Amino acid sequence: MSDHDFDLFVIGGGSGGVRAARIAAAHGARVAMAEEFRVGGTCVIRGCVPKKLLVYGAHFAEDLKDAKRFGWQVPDSCAFDWKVLRDHVLADVDRLEGLYQNTLDSHGVTSFHQRATVAGANEVELADGTRHSAGIILIATGARPAVPTCPGAEFGITSNEAFHLDSVPKRIAIAGGGYIANEFAGIFNEFGAHVTIVNRGADILRHYDDSVRDRLLQISIKKGIDFRFNAPLERLEKRDDGTLVGHLTGHEPLEADVVLFAIGRRPNSEGLGLEALGVEIDAEGAIKVDADSRSTVPSIFAVGDVTNRVQLTPVAIREGHAFADTQFGGNPRHVDYDCIPSAVFSHPPIAAVGLTEALAKERYGTVKVYTSDFKPMKNVLANRDERSLYKMICDDTTGKVIGLHMIGPDAPEILQAAAVAVKAGLTKQQFDDTIALHPTMAEELVLFK
Repeated sequence: MSDHDFDLFVIGGGSGGVRAARIAAAHGARVAMAEEFRVGGTCVIRGCVPKKLLVYGAHFAEDLKDAKRFGWQVPDSCAFDWKVLRDHVLADVDRLEGLYQNTLDSHGVTSFHQRATVAGANEVELADGTRHSAGIILIATGARPAVPTCPGAEFGITSNEAFHLDSVPKRIAIAGGGYIANEFAGIFNEFGAHVTIVNRGADILRHYDDSVRDRLLQISIKKGIDFRFNAPLERLEKRDDGTLVGHLTGHEPLEADVVLFAIGRRPNSEGLGLEALGVEIDAEGAIKVDADSRSTVPSIFAVGDVTNRVQLTPVAIREGHAFADTQFGGNPRHVDYDCIPSAVFSHPPIAAVGLTEALAKERYGTVKVYTSDFKPMKNVLANRDERSLYKMICDDTTGKVIGLHMIGPDAPEILQAAAVAVKAGLTKQQFDDTIALHPTMAEELVLFK
């Protein structure tokens, strides 16, 4: 124990910060946490959890139509009440926030529900002016949605506000081509909005495999989602009737009732007093840290999205846990960033682990690529013209599976188990040696030809 008020002071109550606080406290450290908004962070409060609940709600639009082919007497037109879903989702967010707070309380973590800044290498100042000393300060303030600097940007919203809309807009323009843009495009399209994705570049989901993202584009267009590529937003205009008009480079103006910015996320490092102490921050606002999550000031650490290493909740949790074990548990550990699985909860969803075909060829030279392009059994009976695509990429020399990419129903659920095999370095032959579980979509993973 040190002479400080606390052994650890965590600034930010998201997934990474809560995990670090809980584990450090379990190791016997005296821990405090300050959170200026709500405990749980982006993922729980206004990110992956409420968004996934909206995705579930959106799927009923197709499920109800498909049900008639399976013998259910479903009316041709089913009413949808956005406010019912919205309020139930927000109520579940409240429930989860309470659970996160209970976790902190049960581990003896002192919570301050106000903004905190760093006043010294071992000192934190709260918004009410009080100060506390700590042997170690951990910055876990996450990231926020980026907003363009063009004129009229104040008329748009971000994913933060999307969960609180009063109604489903008749027309929504979504600026961006990443996972957030495509997920909300699928959600609002299923709820009956006319959706247009406006992307400054030429591709969607540029970090995913070409075959899979091209398949999503084809399916999305069939579902009625419009796309405008190479269309930077010059300015946003609001008319007297509330209509928004987006003026795009090289395209006709686009009218919408809501414009949602999904152009990336920026680390929350500003205004914390870090730079004055010598904490190095990069051009994007990310705190620079070493493998132990230590900044350029020895007593100040950072985990999660504020470091911009990998902006995924499970990564932040691993970083927070490894930090606590290393600094307070006598068990030095580092996070392994290789072979991290990821998903896009689009309609249909995408899941991937390992290298894309392009990256695999660049790194290995010669690779073998196996694909399975099929219509899921449920889609066949539902008479739904929507095909799934699975893709396996292998090192041509060893047969080791170095990439798996999937688009189709439940792809993320299937890939989680398959990602273990890829992480373990299994070969295509070992997949082939595994007997298929029939009839399933997942059996395609062991039937590649």
